[in-house]
Amino acid sequence: MFHKVKAVNALPDFRLSVQFAEGVTKIYDVKPLFAKWAPFKALKNSPELFSCVEVDAGGYGIVWNDDLDLSCDELFANGETVSTPFDGLMAFTDATRLWGLNESTLRKAIAYGKLVNGVDACKFGKQWVISTEAMKREYGLPKA
Repeated sequence: MFHKVKAVNALPDFRLSVQFAEGVTKIYDVKPLFAKWAPFKALKNSPELFSCVEVDAGGYGIVWNDDLDLSCDELFANGETVSTPFDGLMAFTDATRLWGLNESTLRKAIAYGKLVNGVDACKFGKQWVISTEAMKREYGLPKA
């Protein structure tokens, strides 16, 4: 299963904070890669390059440049899960992709009381977010 990356931030000591679409945040330590893979030594020698990390198109990993990237599965499998106030929350678009639903299904579930607005889901500006627990309770495990 792909654990799509939503956001990445460079931290001190060559660590990354990686937020995943399913509402999980992990800290990934890049230092072990310096000895394992020669191209990653460029990051050790250039903190400026390290801080330029971005989410790859589609969220299937992260990139620094054409030569340096890491897959979403590597980051998820070898990152250390950390607690944040946003754990377990995901955008409707991510929830519908993971569960194979249409966004209108979730909006109707809120309108009919199957999902409780302010408890299971909440709108911030134009963006709806929903808890992973509510999705599992109402729709089972993710399909994707």
